[in-house]
Amino acid sequence: MNLSFDHIFEHEIPLGDFVLNWRFTDERYNKLPDEHLEQLKPLDKAAAQFLWDYISGKNLHADFPFKKDLFHNIDKTIVSIGNQTSIKEWLCQRGLAPDKKVFLSWDKENAMTIPWKLLTEYFDSFYYPSSDDLTVIDQSLNWALLFYHQDEIYFGSKEDFKTSP
Repeated sequence: MNLSFDHIFEHEIPLGDFVLNWRFTDERYNKLPDEHLEQLKPLDKAAAQFLWDYISGKNLHADFPFKKDLFHNIDKTIVSIGNQTSIKEWLCQRGLAPDKKVFLSWDKENAMTIPWKLLTEYFDSFYYPSSDDLTVIDQSLNWALLFYHQDEIYFGSKEDFKTSP
């Protein structure tokens, strides 16, 4: 079977087997509530490689932060100490449904799928500013989110942003 978005959910692994699980399960970092941990769906190495290849194959980051002319709109925010609330608000204003399943790709070996609402709530568990480049997409590629390792977050969209009232 060729790996595709139709079959990617068959490649989920237990959270305990995921190399970055400590970010979500260890009291020293940010232990998420059990009902939220259950919604984190780490993917095996084959699925992580599939996402990495998909992102690379679409040349998503060919130009920084996104391939030139791929998105009609690009917005940016800065991560700084004490601005977690404003980052959460900024993420919520991207117009994605809270229950929308999104794909997180850290690298060719580490990926996960989660509901958008968990990313907005716990973005600072998924993204460590000095060390992570994290790409968040859905299979449509009508939008993409890049958490860049220099304390910057970029959101590109083919449509106008739908901000909350």
